[in-house]
Amino acid sequence: MSSNSNRIETYEDFVKVHGVLLAASGLPQSLHRQLFQKLTTETFDAGSYFKIEVCEDGRQRRLVLDSQSMPKESNVFLVDHAWTFRLSDAFSQLQEVPGLAQRMASLMCVDTDLDTDIEEVEAVKGVLHENGTKSNVEDILESEIHNATEKGDGTVKWLELEDADIGDDMLLSLNLSSKFPDLQALSLCGNKLETVEIIVQEVTKLKNLRALWLNNNPVLKKCDHCMEDAILQGCPKLEIYNSNFTINFGEWALGFCGEVYDKDNPSSLCLRDRPLQSVTSLDLSNRCIHNLVNKAFSPAEMPSLSHLNIRGNPLEQNSVRELLEVLKGFPCLQSLGVDIPGPLGESAIEILESLPTLCTLNGVTASKILEEGKHVIDSMLQPRLPEWSADQPLADRVLSAMWLYLMTYRLANEEKIDETSVWYVMDELGSAVRHSDEPNFRVAPFLFMPEGKLSSAVSFSILWPIQNVYKSDECTRDFLYGIGEDKQRSARLTAWFHTPQSYFINEYEKHCQKLQFKSLSYTPTKSSNTESLHRSDGCASRVYTDIPYVEEFLTRTEFVITTEPKDADIIWTSLQVDEDMKKATGITDQQYVNQFPFESCLVMKHHLAETVQKAHGSPEWLQPTYNLETHLPQLIGDYYVRKRDGLNNLWILKPWNMARTIDTSVTDDLSAVIRLMETGPKICQKYIEFPALFQGRKFDLRYIVLVRSMDPLEIFLSDVFWVRLANNPYSLDKHSFFEYETHFTVMNYGRKFNHMNTPDFVREFEVEHQVKWLEIHQRVKNTIRSVFEAAAVAHPEMHSSKSRAMYGVDIMLDSSFQPKLLEVTYCPDCTRACKYDTEALVTGEVVKGADFFNYVFGCLFLNETAHVTPL
Repeated sequence: MSSNSNRIETYEDFVKVHGVLLAASGLPQSLHRQLFQKLTTETFDAGSYFKIEVCEDGRQRRLVLDSQSMPKESNVFLVDHAWTFRLSDAFSQLQEVPGLAQRMASLMCVDTDLDTDIEEVEAVKGVLHENGTKSNVEDILESEIHNATEKGDGTVKWLELEDADIGDDMLLSLNLSSKFPDLQALSLCGNKLETVEIIVQEVTKLKNLRALWLNNNPVLKKCDHCMEDAILQGCPKLEIYNSNFTINFGEWALGFCGEVYDKDNPSSLCLRDRPLQSVTSLDLSNRCIHNLVNKAFSPAEMPSLSHLNIRGNPLEQNSVRELLEVLKGFPCLQSLGVDIPGPLGESAIEILESLPTLCTLNGVTASKILEEGKHVIDSMLQPRLPEWSADQPLADRVLSAMWLYLMTYRLANEEKIDETSVWYVMDELGSAVRHSDEPNFRVAPFLFMPEGKLSSAVSFSILWPIQNVYKSDECTRDFLYGIGEDKQRSARLTAWFHTPQSYFINEYEKHCQKLQFKSLSYTPTKSSNTESLHRSDGCASRVYTDIPYVEEFLTRTEFVITTEPKDADIIWTSLQVDEDMKKATGITDQQYVNQFPFESCLVMKHHLAETVQKAHGSPEWLQPTYNLETHLPQLIGDYYVRKRDGLNNLWILKPWNMARTIDTSVTDDLSAVIRLMETGPKICQKYIEFPALFQGRKFDLRYIVLVRSMDPLEIFLSDVFWVRLANNPYSLDKHSFFEYETHFTVMNYGRKFNHMNTPDFVREFEVEHQVKWLEIHQRVKNTIRSVFEAAAVAHPEMHSSKSRAMYGVDIMLDSSFQPKLLEVTYCPDCTRACKYDTEALVTGEVVKGADFFNYVFGCLFLNETAHVTPL
């Protein structure tokens, strides 16, 4: 590098500085020099090779090759980052950075309104007159009668009155049943019908009706299934209702989907005809079909059927065996679309083995599926498109849509890794690269350090072809590159696609059933109390510690501090005492240590949830909790069930093993939950959306638990606890989820911290809520006891006669003042305990913070019970 500026000027310097980044990106070495040249000259030439096209009715964009061809690994392109941020800053940046929300909304295709003004649409169609629409509707009816007369007997069987501004009064005045008694199909989509009784009254007069569409009418937003039930009862021949099949579906509905029946041919001309005989392709996707097997859907009626799509239907009334037996009977069936996992089983291979005539399954050739030997569930998944309302601000639309576009990285240097991840959105070209299981391009983030150090880094993404690509080919990448089914690939695709809900709900229900039968009761071991520690020579016990507060405040004459671990009777350390540490320091198994074997079953959040669930199933004091690394399908199922049942769907994501709420997020967005897995292993826990508040603010309680023994279980609760208060008033406003000081209570590390003495809090809380704190305290004690009983019964390997430990247990109260376990922390120093004097909850005696470790060591090693309560 140049000695004057330290800027990278040669390819050799570039490789030397960026070698690790180049390897991590996966960019072929043959393209390294080309990347160097484009970075140093700031060459953004992708626009000369690609074009961006609108797709999905304008709600997505895709990238297409615009040049003749591009061989594999022949070129690399720089992609700029349009927005880079920490998650907590997302909302504020969208509000404060000029033009950012507008650009992101345009990039994410959420800058226009979904609901175009009805009057503008109808004016374009020439439907509206200044004095209303009735005359136009009557003109339509007269035209239909005239056309029917010219074509045949004058009987109108198919009537489309869509977007015609028909309200309840007009529907009554049209008197359709008297004018069209033989009507078989009626579409009233996009009108202004509001009253259930009027609609049922008029529609049920049409006794021959086979199909009725009321989509996009106001009545559907405020009625339940009562209207549907009444219409089905009054129209016994109805087979299609609002695009879904009814329980009466048969030959007519199948004929409609098979393009046999339409406006020009509303029904079979002769009862002896078999109109489905000619059907070769049948799309039954998303028809809400619960039972597919009936007389009309059979090989006898459709012997020529070769292409069938049954995706997006529950089909819960049919067994896998029953469906497979029916499908086997279709002699010409070659192509099938079905949810996998779904109604035909969990494996694409099993389906192909059961239906040997199939050539393609979900758009993928059978030979390829059998050759690769993996599940195929995403080949025909419908993309998850953002939804918004016309009155929703652009910033809110972007916050909802961004999870379909975000990518992430975490900065690191030789000393440490950054605690919070960086999220970014590629520019318009990069964001148009959509997903494929068989991509032809690869995208990777790349930090260019022009001056050879991280402070000068500029972030880009790099794009290069991994297959031969030809003109007009869509350019795609794998959103989950390197992630296979062993890492829940199929479930993680739910972040971008509509995956089969029935599968995930089934997984959730099985999970719930498993938890219901978990109830391991703790049986105390009959044994004398743990022996106290006394040296045979009568000298003070020697304590080695690397924690300044212990060294400063442990002043009892029974203990003396030593600087040599191998000479100590007690090791009280903030480090993990493992075999490597024992070898390095000379620690033996005869010394007491302040940690229990496998205590990770308590202090790591995913293990804590597993421990509690293994012993107690799903107790009221533990919110529904999922380890996202192993139970993502179950979490998705829980989310779908809550959404279906209209329940709150707010969740909190916590890293397995980070303190101070680092990398912790609150969201009600399923895509966000899944995407946040990319920043490290996490649990996802149902958020306590209605916590008990203190003066309008959220709080939690830190209790100190001392453990003398796990077998028998001897645990003690410190008589004092600490209240941790949020700084801002509590809110469930979506924007507040980005405000740390609203939803979190750990206020050290640079944030404003307001200490409140425990007795003052208890006194004021009792007055504010008219409750008795001692009753709440008893429920908390029962909860804490249950937590450690769960560890004792589920993990007997924790027992060690030479272990003593102190843990912090964090409890939150819900609005009914029931305790909820948040976490258990390995608590070796507990600095706040040494800062403040406070009163013991029961005795009222003032407990000096400076004496805290004297009480701790007295309990754990001398079997004293001053200022602690046995649990």
